[in-house]
Amino acid sequence: MTEFLLLGFSDVRELQILHFVVFLVIYLAALVGNLLIITAVALDHHLHTPMYFFLMNLSILDIGFISVPVPKSMANSLMNTKSISYSGCVTQVFFFMFFAVTEYSILTVMAYDRYVAICQPLHYERVMNRRACVQMAASAWISVFVYAAVHTGNTFALSFCGGNMVDQFFCEIPQLLKLACSDTYRRETGVILFSTCLGFSCFVFIVVSYVKIFTTVLRIPSEQGRHKALSTCLPHLIVVSLFFFTVIFAYLKPTSSSTSVLDLMVPVLYSVMPPMMNPIIYSMRNKEIKAALRKLMAGRLFTKNELSIFHL
Repeated sequence: MTEFLLLGFSDVRELQILHFVVFLVIYLAALVGNLLIITAVALDHHLHTPMYFFLMNLSILDIGFISVPVPKSMANSLMNTKSISYSGCVTQVFFFMFFAVTEYSILTVMAYDRYVAICQPLHYERVMNRRACVQMAASAWISVFVYAAVHTGNTFALSFCGGNMVDQFFCEIPQLLKLACSDTYRRETGVILFSTCLGFSCFVFIVVSYVKIFTTVLRIPSEQGRHKALSTCLPHLIVVSLFFFTVIFAYLKPTSSSTSVLDLMVPVLYSVMPPMMNPIIYSMRNKEIKAALRKLMAGRLFTKNELSIFHL
């Protein structure tokens, strides 16, 4: 097998052009939004804290995440083709898995960061020092790189005897497994079960962290203190919910014998929308990010008069 065929959103030429334009707008919005977050955090030394360090990692991952399925899908619509080479499919599977799982790992670490900041504020600088933050981020990137390599290797070690038509607009492991021969199916199924357990464990960790956070916040005597604590957690909680529940909906919805519009649109929810929405969520709910972005736009990132906002 030298190539796979990806499912298109439509065979009508006008709708293919519309798909290209819509995906182009979403892609550019995600790139601009995440690049602004990265630039603001990198240039404003008041944002050189663990929370914003992990947010910058998240924005880098979002750019990579959306860059895996979208450009190829746009190119296929523009050129009226459905093909993707075997090596291109391998590359998509590896990097999609790598960016998705690393993003989930960083979101888990961000929950731990918020837990320490709110529940153990006296130990925050000691626990979340620069070295610890770099080690946690590096551990997530490196360990997931190995995991994605093993996962991808297991997938493409299978014998594909069910044709080469992938029922999705990008190479997705569950759709590739439908093309695999049954006698080699169990090994990859075991890896998927292990991945599910690992992902669920991270979700439980996030939930427990936020239960403790909300318990601590409710004991804060001042309303202003409670509002400030919750304002630092709410964007992260929204991003986690958006990422996790779209993936859950995609993989737990009833499967149908024939591909429907819903089957095509659901992966858009978890592969395209979160990278575009994350910068919006963080910039709308975070005063420091909004202030840094305003100064970045105005070219006054290091103006002393503007920096006073961070000391209020």
